[in-house]
Amino acid sequence: MAGGGAKPGERRGGRAKGTPNKRTAEKVAEVEASGLTPLDFMLNLMRKESEDMALRFDAAKAAAPYVHARLSSIDANIDLNGQLVIQINKPV
Repeated sequence: MAGGGAKPGERRGGRAKGTPNKRTAEKVAEVEASGLTPLDFMLNLMRKESEDMALRFDAAKAAAPYVHARLSSIDANIDLNGQLVIQINKPV
């Protein structure tokens, strides 16, 4: 039969999107087995009051993106009819 095979832009075979390779899966398993992730380490350092405040602040800045989502931007305009138009952009 003619016409078999992948069509333009179609992907067939290979690893499914988002599936880690063997090396990545091994690294994740190793970190989980140790019981302390890099995020846990940064949070523990941030909470340790005996450490220098600058070091604690840097740990907090590094850990923040993994704990809190970034705020999205909002554009507010007034059109010619006096209507308020609000556009919410996706988070970065």
